[in-house]
Amino acid sequence: MTTIAIVIGVLCVLLAGWFAVRRFLAKREVQARSIDAETLYKLLEDKQVLLYDVRQPLDFLAHPEIIPGAKRIAPKDIEEHTASFSRDQNSVIYCTGGDHETSHMVLGKARALNFSRVKLLRGGIASWKEKGYPVEAFTDSFHLDTPK
Repeated sequence: MTTIAIVIGVLCVLLAGWFAVRRFLAKREVQARSIDAETLYKLLEDKQVLLYDVRQPLDFLAHPEIIPGAKRIAPKDIEEHTASFSRDQNSVIYCTGGDHETSHMVLGKARALNFSRVKLLRGGIASWKEKGYPVEAFTDSFHLDTPK
C-alpha cells in the first residue's frame, strides 16, 4: 500500500512539473511573438503591417471600438475569412487584454493556418488605449456566437 502511495505521489509531482513547464514555454512563446503598442503604432504609420481584431464577440459587444486600420474577424470565423490572405505578410492580431492563455490559443490558430509572420499585440487593445493611441467606433453589424 505504501509503494502505491509513493508511486501516485511521484506521478502527481511529475504531472504538475509537466504542466508548469508547458505553461512556461507557452508564456515564453507568446512573449517572443509579441510586440508592444509603441512598435505597432510605428508599423501602422509606415503601413508595414496588417492588423486584425480577433476579440471574442462578447468582449467586442462590451467595447465596440477598434484600432483604426484593423480588420475585425471573429475567432470562430478565422479560417473562413483568412483563406485568401497572404501567409507571409507582416500581421499583428490583438485580443482584449494580456491573458497569456487566450493569446497562446489565438497564436496557435494563426500558426495552424500557416501564418508565418504573425505577432500579437502585447496587452491587447487595453495596452493600446493605455498609451493614448486612437480607437474608433465599430459600427458594422456582427453576430454573437450562439448555439443553434
